[in-house]
Amino acid sequence: MPLVPRYIRDLARYKPGKPVEEVQRELGLKEVIKLASNESSLGPSPRALSAMREAMENVHRYPDSAGYALRKKLAEKFNVKIDNVILGSGSEGIMSTILRTFLLADDEIISAADSFIGFKVLAKSTGRKIHWVPMKQHRYDLEAMTRQINEYTKIIYIANPDNPMGTYITRREFDTFYAHVPERVLIILDEAYYEFAQHLEDFPDSMTYRYDNVITLRTFSKAYGLAGIRIGYGFAHEELILNLIKVKVPFEPSYLAQVAGYAALDDHAFLDNMLSINQSGMRFYREAFSELNIAYIPSATNFITTVWKSAEQAADITKRLLEKGIIVRHLASFGWPDCIRISIGLENENRKCVQALRSILQSK
Repeated sequence: MPLVPRYIRDLARYKPGKPVEEVQRELGLKEVIKLASNESSLGPSPRALSAMREAMENVHRYPDSAGYALRKKLAEKFNVKIDNVILGSGSEGIMSTILRTFLLADDEIISAADSFIGFKVLAKSTGRKIHWVPMKQHRYDLEAMTRQINEYTKIIYIANPDNPMGTYITRREFDTFYAHVPERVLIILDEAYYEFAQHLEDFPDSMTYRYDNVITLRTFSKAYGLAGIRIGYGFAHEELILNLIKVKVPFEPSYLAQVAGYAALDDHAFLDNMLSINQSGMRFYREAFSELNIAYIPSATNFITTVWKSAEQAADITKRLLEKGIIVRHLASFGWPDCIRISIGLENENRKCVQALRSILQSK
């Protein structure tokens, strides 16, 4: 009998976007712009940075395993009890804990095919049966997902807004969908891009749905610029949270991550500026793509996904942008080989990206 289960041996390793330093080293470039990983264009929250600097002298101590201070602050901000809040190393850390906590031997999972690749890796690593439902017009097909629900269904995962498409399900769509989901089925609503979508009138903010079988996941990685320290949080019924806390890694997230998250919640000026820059950048890309006849998917996030005539063209565009010092994300490994995802950067970064695209297209 092999030591490694077959479903782990067959699991494709997650490949993150290229780091700036790697591209500089490989191509000999001094200036490189990274627009591949949906990171904050403004850098980290200044308040979070300051708090981490002050806390450095205490890193010889283990963090508060209960994460009391940050959980209490999140509970107050979102008007829930502290027993409804859990912390983790990014939202993916909590996803992993959810799968380990609630899945029994014969339980099954449902999600959209070619949605968030991080969940796909975690789900496949469980060895459970997974129903991957194809997307419809780059959006979750909730009607088709309901048809996959059976007596073994335990977890349904929905990224809203979705990564890598940037699309979202509406309040009406979620209400219709939820009416078909048994109470024994857990719904994970991954709202990593919540801050960028919250202004949309028909966006179903999950905090208005305090259903006992819905688990909300959010993160400080995107809007607050704290991707590098891995800090996420979730909301759910207190019984679910109690059992998740039993299973999660005891000292997760780290001390500095908890301190940074606590401070970032008060950095309202930074968040407002981040959202303003993102909206401006999104308008710029939409106008530029229309001018250049580049097809794109309307996005409710901090990135925009372009659609090309073929997988070969998308791969070539990605390669040629890289040669010009601009890192974007070819989505072949996500299941969308004809697509390129571009994160919204600062104004000069966005302009350089569009200039490079224009140059590439005109040279053909």
